[in-house]
Amino acid sequence: MLGKLTWAAIPFNEPIPLITSIVVVLVIGSVLAWITVKGYWPYLWREWITSVDHKRIGVMYFVLGMVMLLRGFSDAIMMRSQLALAHGGAQGYLPPDHYDQIFTAHGTIMIFFTAMPFVIGLMNFAVPLQLGIRDVAFPTLNSVGFWLTASGVLLTNASLVIGEFGRTGWLAYPPLSELQFSPGVGVDYYLWSLQIAGVGTLLTGINFVTTILKMRAPGMSYTRMPVFCWTALAASLLIVAAFPVLTATFAMLSLDRYLGFHFFTNDAGGNAMMYVNLIWIWGHPEVYILVLPAFGVFSEVVSTFSGKPLFGYRSMILATMAICILSFLVWLHHFFTMGAGADVNAFFGIATMIIAVPTGVKVFNWLFTMFGGRIRFEVPILWSIGFMVTFVIGGMTGVLMAVPPVDFVVHNSLFLVAHFHNVIIGGTLFGVFAGYTYWFPKAFGFRLHEGLGKAAFWCWLVGFYLAFMPLYVVGLMGMTRRMQHYDNAAWTPWLDVAMVGAVVILCGIVLQIAQLVVSIRNREALRDLTGDPWNGRSLEWSTPSPPPAFNFAVMPNVQGEEAYWGIKQRAIAEGLVPEPAYQPIEMPRNSPTGFITAFFSTVTGFALIWHIWWAVILGLIGAFATFVWFAWRDVDEYEIPVEEVARIDRERRRTREEILLPSLGRPG
Repeated sequence: MLGKLTWAAIPFNEPIPLITSIVVVLVIGSVLAWITVKGYWPYLWREWITSVDHKRIGVMYFVLGMVMLLRGFSDAIMMRSQLALAHGGAQGYLPPDHYDQIFTAHGTIMIFFTAMPFVIGLMNFAVPLQLGIRDVAFPTLNSVGFWLTASGVLLTNASLVIGEFGRTGWLAYPPLSELQFSPGVGVDYYLWSLQIAGVGTLLTGINFVTTILKMRAPGMSYTRMPVFCWTALAASLLIVAAFPVLTATFAMLSLDRYLGFHFFTNDAGGNAMMYVNLIWIWGHPEVYILVLPAFGVFSEVVSTFSGKPLFGYRSMILATMAICILSFLVWLHHFFTMGAGADVNAFFGIATMIIAVPTGVKVFNWLFTMFGGRIRFEVPILWSIGFMVTFVIGGMTGVLMAVPPVDFVVHNSLFLVAHFHNVIIGGTLFGVFAGYTYWFPKAFGFRLHEGLGKAAFWCWLVGFYLAFMPLYVVGLMGMTRRMQHYDNAAWTPWLDVAMVGAVVILCGIVLQIAQLVVSIRNREALRDLTGDPWNGRSLEWSTPSPPPAFNFAVMPNVQGEEAYWGIKQRAIAEGLVPEPAYQPIEMPRNSPTGFITAFFSTVTGFALIWHIWWAVILGLIGAFATFVWFAWRDVDEYEIPVEEVARIDRERRRTREEILLPSLGRPG
């Protein structure tokens, strides 16, 4: 009846997972009880769970990423503390079996369920606003993509309570991930959670490619799009090209495990190295899927807070698209030690060095934008400057490892781990935090507390260097990754410093939580009445904060590269344009399709993990029926009356006339 699922799946004999599971269940239960007592369910269902508004979906992606950042960072703290304790005769507090699950879960969660929701959340929120449009091309598909990602998150975290997670590392290399060496359900949790979330990500990529190519405001030509839209387009193209490879690779591994196929096994003609090739053909573009939108955020932030147009706008576009193409030509540098030969290694080593060139172009463009500008050192640009320094260091170590003989020395060492965190934390995460601070007033109508934001930035920056620079050193000293215990006393001081760095980063996270709480409590004092708190340059700042469901009462007519800056300068010189003739606006109706599909996907995934075949059939039927029901809807839009449109836009015009324009130098 329940397949392989028995009471033995609950970790009763492992105190750390058991206590953690109980705490997590109690916290989730308390939150659900509080929502029920307060009567918030109708509001949540109407305004968030079934919403197809790109702004709300973007916020939900970001909240998901924040929750999973805490989950993934708890794994990081456990790993660092274990290595600070487990040397010589001491064994630390984590048994090898549990430690292996922790480093596997840490990598999986941080890449798939923290970094990806963060960057997709920013894209969801900002891209339609910057393009001057009212929503994405496929609003309901957008909701489905989010809820499938949430389904993957739920399955991954279920492994904490029921069963186990993989012990294979975050990429699940065979033959270790094959049934012969991993007979438990850990690898199955990994495979099905990422398959479901990967489908959601692919739907999002298709949605944004269509939106950016086909749904821009009048006059918004390709060379007038903000750089963030270009980087979102490049990342979405990479998603569409790379994620089907991941899906196919995981499907083949699943066939090996479930039906006895031999794609990647040691015997019967299987080839484990083919899996490594395929996973990295997805994996290296994935790095740029994460970092390109962050580059776009830095372009917006540096230009805005320097008070200047972005230097080298067209070269920035070319650099973005060059990275998009070259990212598919470097995957083999992840395994120079495979034995492909000097010629193959030389090709991929040179390609890896070449891909650093367009990144260098971007860094110089940001620096030249700041040069001669009137820089305002607010929190978003602090993240940007911290990124430039940190990412250049990470990039240099990457170019160093692009030299095959050097890679033979440091391959699979903590030097590699330090490099990877150098570019992902210094690039993606710093970019996400810059975008979070930058667009928060637009999303919620009030700023974040500046003092706590600066304190959090300095904790993250200092903590990062304390946590990861020592790993470069011990990596060069010969310490390999994924060690649960070590005997070399010379490594101990460096790992102790790394532990201190992790604690400093933890302080940064605590300060970010405090910043959010304090900002919400003091929101009236931090209120943004103008819709343009940073003196911005792109179209999202022309809307009220927070924007209405329809974004724009009248579609903007774009003239020039910096659409809103031109409108603002003309308004300062000549006053606002006459009030337009308002029309009623049709918007997509809310849909529970995404939530219901994710529910059935979760049932199907859980049933596949535990071999509960009747539940698999029910889950697939339910998901299919949901899509059939959605396809046969009669009414999929609702109309916002012209009176409501006029009221909202007249209030926006009033605040600009009375507050914004006088603050920018035009008499009221």
